[in-house]
Amino acid sequence: MAIMVCVFKVKIKSPALVYMLNLAAADVLFVSVLPFNIAYRFFGNNWNIGDGMCRFVTAAFYCNMYCSILLMTGISVDRFVAVVYTMKALTWRTKKRAWLVCFFIWIISIASSLPLLISKQTMYIDTLNITTCHDVLDVGEIWRFYMHYFTTFSLIFFFFPLIITTVCYIGIIRTLSTKDIENSCKKTRATILAIVVFFAFLICFGPTNVIFLIHYLHFRNDFDESMYFAYILCTCISSISTCLDPLIYYYASSKYRKHAYSLLCCKKVNAVQSATQKLTRQNESSTEITSN
Repeated sequence: MAIMVCVFKVKIKSPALVYMLNLAAADVLFVSVLPFNIAYRFFGNNWNIGDGMCRFVTAAFYCNMYCSILLMTGISVDRFVAVVYTMKALTWRTKKRAWLVCFFIWIISIASSLPLLISKQTMYIDTLNITTCHDVLDVGEIWRFYMHYFTTFSLIFFFFPLIITTVCYIGIIRTLSTKDIENSCKKTRATILAIVVFFAFLICFGPTNVIFLIHYLHFRNDFDESMYFAYILCTCISSISTCLDPLIYYYASSKYRKHAYSLLCCKKVNAVQSATQKLTRQNESSTEITSN
């Protein structure tokens, strides 16, 4: 619905809508591969549709994670410039620059996921008679590549954007609290938007990236699989960000909020009208039967 509203209802003129459209596209990518993960877990962690599909699903998951983090950071910086530097924002915030930033975010996210796409992700376990997908990896590959890969990307694509987002929303809230703004709804929306983004960062993406760091830093000293359950749980929690993104669309853009509200209200009005018409026809039918 977010993509439909942005493409067909709202003319994409503001940078905020550009970021939201790309964030919705990243969510669609994640949702499109989610059924394969669900089937994999329901079949007892047994992957039976080939290594190529396992590579694509794994790469798509991490591409969505890092792309969503960077796009949320872009939204935070965009809101910071719009609120704190209101006059300069007229020339700084342009649709062309927003598209350029989103293009580079997609390039960085896809490039960071390419190593997962070109390396083997499945492994057959003889004792269990199952084929795992990204759950069991070669110890040598972990030492040579994955330990450096996940620790580096957790630091660059989570903790660094988290610092930027924190600074931006602290500046936004401080600016709104000092300005004399009669419309309190603007302050409320900015506060809710900050809470939603922080919740997505800390609750959804935070545990997964912290688990990566702890696991691979601990792996330097000893091989330990005790954190496997925590890893699976955290990857499930990270999926909640896809459910929180519609709140970001709603509170980040007044145009999207207006059209989404009108669309939902129209559906509600149409439902009430159809129910009223049906009830009227039933009453008329009962009246005719009584008179006969």
